[in-house]
Amino acid sequence: MTTLSSGILLFAHGARDPRWAGPFQAITQRIQALRPQAPVRLAFLEFMSPDLLQAGAELAAAGCSEVTISPLFLGAGGHVRKDLPHLIEQLTASHPQVQWNLMPAIGEIESVTEAMAQAVVLATIP
Repeated sequence: MTTLSSGILLFAHGARDPRWAGPFQAITQRIQALRPQAPVRLAFLEFMSPDLLQAGAELAAAGCSEVTISPLFLGAGGHVRKDLPHLIEQLTASHPQVQWNLMPAIGEIESVTEAMAQAVVLATIP
């Protein structure tokens, strides 16, 4: 087993329609291209696999000593504020050798809201 210092765990809601995951898979691939040395996993809260515990276990098994969890939610609603901390507690209990670092919801990061606003403005310019 090769020891890796850090991994990235993306966390999305999930949906019954598999096409819904397309943009999240594209984000995952883009991050992997930008950070080829870091393993990146995409996990879902419901309806899709893997879930956060499975994806986190994969990163721990790959030797990650630190994992950054990025919730791909526009805001920190109940899933981010309540469900996610409970799941992180389970990851910590199962993999105490890993430092699990939680980022804010992606939509609450200023550069993301700016990019979204710019996309809307550019799309509406006649």
